[in-house]
Amino acid sequence: MPNNGKTDDQAALWNGTAGHAWVDAQALLDDMFRPFERLLVNAAAGAAPTGRVLDVGCGTGSTTRALARQLGPGSHCVGVDISAPMIAAARALARQEELVERTAFICADAQRQAFEREGFDAIVSRFGVMFFDDPVQAFMNLRHAARKDARLCFIAWRSAVENPYMTAAERAAAPLLPDMPVRQPDAPGQFGFAKVDRIRQILADSGWSAPSVQRLDVECTLAEKDLLTYLSRLGPLGRVLHQLDERTRRQAVEAARAAFDPFVHGQEVRYTAACWMVSARA
Repeated sequence: MPNNGKTDDQAALWNGTAGHAWVDAQALLDDMFRPFERLLVNAAAGAAPTGRVLDVGCGTGSTTRALARQLGPGSHCVGVDISAPMIAAARALARQEELVERTAFICADAQRQAFEREGFDAIVSRFGVMFFDDPVQAFMNLRHAARKDARLCFIAWRSAVENPYMTAAERAAAPLLPDMPVRQPDAPGQFGFAKVDRIRQILADSGWSAPSVQRLDVECTLAEKDLLTYLSRLGPLGRVLHQLDERTRRQAVEAARAAFDPFVHGQEVRYTAACWMVSARA
């Protein structure tokens, strides 16, 4: 099938610096995104009569494991992600929580993975579906993995403008880093599903029915002591800092940290995550 190279770019990214950074920051990210995890678990729990759920872009598997705990013995919750480091971490955490019998983790591109046909009651994703180079093909592949009337439910970011917290570091450091990658509208990445019309068209073109796209604004928190780790390891800035000389790196981190001052309240960092809650039926 055609491949424009973007899938290879994503694989390199998430098996390299970005993937390892997410593993290292796993605990703080899971805590920060816990409200979204709860929403997805609640949505899937009532839509999975046989307890078979697919978690797309599962990362280190927090949502997959939460689903397995909620659905109980006999459930089978499968996480898929293109990142080998994150899948390794997900498997280790499942063993640690004694959830191996209820979970499975696949290191693969969900756009092309040959899932069991009609194998899942529900398909969910916490910020994991915006990275496909061909989203129509990806959602068609996921529909083939869904049983008749299975529910699709995912959460995706709205625009960068509506999420100033998520872009604060790169905006502040940009004057010092002219070669830092610039986010491209509609390109695979964090804000790839910012436009509601694009989401609806992708779902329609890939054969999903009864789409619903709802605005979702969630108050998130992060411990202030973890802020430097967050801004220096994650996102576009985190991916380039290690390439800089010590002086430029220090200046970039100082500029980025100052940009987060409006979000810091004592020992806590607070921000509103502007997202879409999307659902559809197979």
